[in-house]
Amino acid sequence: MREVRLAPSILAADFGRLGAHCREATAAGVDWLHVDVMDGHFVPNLTMGPLVVAALRPLANETGCILDVHLMIEAPDVLIPAFVQAGADMVTVHVEACRHLHRTIHHIKELGCRAGVALNPATPLAWLVEILPDVDLALIMSVNPGFGGQSYIPGSTDKIRRLRQMLDAIGSDAWLEVDGGIKPDNAAEAAGAGADVLVAGSAIFGGPHSVAENVAAFRQALAIYRKSPE
Repeated sequence: MREVRLAPSILAADFGRLGAHCREATAAGVDWLHVDVMDGHFVPNLTMGPLVVAALRPLANETGCILDVHLMIEAPDVLIPAFVQAGADMVTVHVEACRHLHRTIHHIKELGCRAGVALNPATPLAWLVEILPDVDLALIMSVNPGFGGQSYIPGSTDKIRRLRQMLDAIGSDAWLEVDGGIKPDNAAEAAGAGADVLVAGSAIFGGPHSVAENVAAFRQALAIYRKSPE
């Protein structure tokens, strides 16, 4: 049975107290922090840059959490060095944004960082076949990227399952991450289909409950997955 990690998306955090809000998440037991970088071109939103990663690096050093940087930008090659220098542990790029994906993935690794590749909902898994052996993480977008708070696309579950089969078939130990509309009521479904890492934004940083209570709700939901047969 695989361990399923929670990766709170800081896009949904309170930026007026970002460090404290993220510390609440790490204190609640999460060991990844997901940084959604958007440029207003590849997706219709503009978010954050390397300075935010640098600001979170001391917290990551203190707690041992992974800074998981997701580049939803048109020209990732230009900014990858800045994000690595700022302290990213994982840099994920979109197959749709990379003209020379193999070169980009290996550039990330040459800079000393783990490399991931992401797929938008309408992008077929076939686009990953040639690069899958080279990546440390494969990310399924279960919403159309650009904004938090969207609903999970139901067809994503089958896509997760098929990607898990692809990874297992080549003996890959890459993480399978799912991002978009993840909540306690579908966390076990995504994990059961093969996800290793679940990205959740508003379901962890938002709502009437504390971050710790929200994380606990995910842990309780994932207990269903852990109790289910392989």
